[in-house]
Amino acid sequence: MSLFDQLAGAAGPEAPTCSRKGCRAPAEWQLLWNNPRLHTPERRKAWLACAAHRDWLQDYLVQRGLWKETLPLEPTAGTAAANPKES
Repeated sequence: MSLFDQLAGAAGPEAPTCSRKGCRAPAEWQLLWNNPRLHTPERRKAWLACAAHRDWLQDYLVQRGLWKETLPLEPTAGTAAANPKES
């Protein structure tokens, strides 16, 4: 989808995709994290992960002290419209 499509309100991807750079696989997991230097303790940001990149993304967050928890991605009505990669 181009920037012009986004500005015009065109629908986003039908299914959430993995947050790993260059990966377009369907997301199966959500990795919840926050940066304690920037966010309040209760705030959670989310990255989405496919099965192949779950461990890599989680390790990346753990090494930086940002990871909070990893949960299965449960499809909801709002997930198709939101893209957590930009969170």
